[in-house]
Amino acid sequence: MRRNDRSVNGSESDSGDDDNEVESHVVSPSETQDVMTRGRNFVGFWLLGLCNNFAYVIMLSAAHDILSQQQAGTNATLPTAQPTVLNGTDWELPSIAVDNSSSTSRYDCNPVSTAAILLADILPTLVIKFSAPFFIHLIPYSIRVLLCSLTAATSFIIVSFSTGIWMSILGVVFASVSSGLGELSFLGLTSFFHSSVISGWSSGTGGAGILGALSYSGLTQVGLSPKNTLLVMLLVPVLMMISYFGVLVHPPSLPGWSRKRAPPQTDRGARRPLLDEEDHQEDVTNTETLGLKEKVFIVRGLLKYMIPLAVVYFAEYFINQGLFELLYFPKSDLKHSEQYRWYQTLYQLGVFISRSSVNCVQIKKIWILAALQCVNALVLLLAVYYQFFPSIFIVFAFILYEGLLGGASYVNTFNNISRESSDSLREFSLGAACVSDTLGISLSGALAIPLHDYLCRLP
Repeated sequence: MRRNDRSVNGSESDSGDDDNEVESHVVSPSETQDVMTRGRNFVGFWLLGLCNNFAYVIMLSAAHDILSQQQAGTNATLPTAQPTVLNGTDWELPSIAVDNSSSTSRYDCNPVSTAAILLADILPTLVIKFSAPFFIHLIPYSIRVLLCSLTAATSFIIVSFSTGIWMSILGVVFASVSSGLGELSFLGLTSFFHSSVISGWSSGTGGAGILGALSYSGLTQVGLSPKNTLLVMLLVPVLMMISYFGVLVHPPSLPGWSRKRAPPQTDRGARRPLLDEEDHQEDVTNTETLGLKEKVFIVRGLLKYMIPLAVVYFAEYFINQGLFELLYFPKSDLKHSEQYRWYQTLYQLGVFISRSSVNCVQIKKIWILAALQCVNALVLLLAVYYQFFPSIFIVFAFILYEGLLGGASYVNTFNNISRESSDSLREFSLGAACVSDTLGISLSGALAIPLHDYLCRLP
């Protein structure tokens, strides 16, 4: 009580100065509330990242199981599906392992690719990411979240009740739309919050690969059919809506159900301009006032991050789509399918670790990661062709390293763009840059599929 009296009466003494110094370190209720708000938003974006990719992982895994059941029902040869998870937001071309005992190829692989699944996966996302940044601001975020949830739920329902291949592929298309629209929207949404939510979103997308695969395999192992497992997973779109409407603390600047908006969140930390704003003559207040010419100008400034990210994804999924199945060690105690699953597990583990690391390690020069991933792809291509690796554990190390590089390039690209963009350009910049990963995946598929088929036919 005496301490407060001295402060009120303005008395000056050494003791009073010490007391004031102590009081200056007391955390105010508003600061505590701010920390709690940031914590809720971090958790909210982690869940949004998890749901956005988790649903896609589950849906496509089940699509292959149901396709297998359909083929068995028509007396077709029943293949063993080996679905492969893409880094965070998409899926790569799955390989269907068949009995190649009569094959003359040097590799234990299937020379026939399921290209229809790849196209159904990649093309809708690519179209959305190329076109949506130029009009998506006309759709309020709350409506976008509902669309993402509805399309994800639709994909579950379609695939679970699928009666033919065309229905399963249609389910893949709906899942691709949900994932592509979700990534574009949620990355733009981060512009209204503290920059730490970028880490939460990226970590959630990284965790979806591991948690999605484990949950699906776990439920099917305990006896649930793929159809019933999918129906259980309808909880995931519900969790997405709960995360957005219930967990996130919406700032006043965030447009909910209407397009009216105030200036976005400005507490972003140190910022180095992404664009030369002296050349940007017009007074831009938000995304809605940007014209086509201005948006093209902004994209030009983003290329220093977009190109390296696309190269990382190109090299990464060149490995995953074209080489994973061919990295087979017949003398290992692990069967071919078990080796393949270990590759996927280690890859997803690397992605999850690096996507969760941006608060500890931040990388500005993404082109270094792109160069390292290209070297990684070259080494593994030579290893497939010349078969010089003596042990599968060397491949395990390379694949874990591949996942670390891919996850680090993703989270650091968007973290850098978020911090370096001005407040008025951040929302559009984050949405426009996310086309890079899908473009890299598409280009890698165009090369990896024929390469995979060629290697499978080598005597």
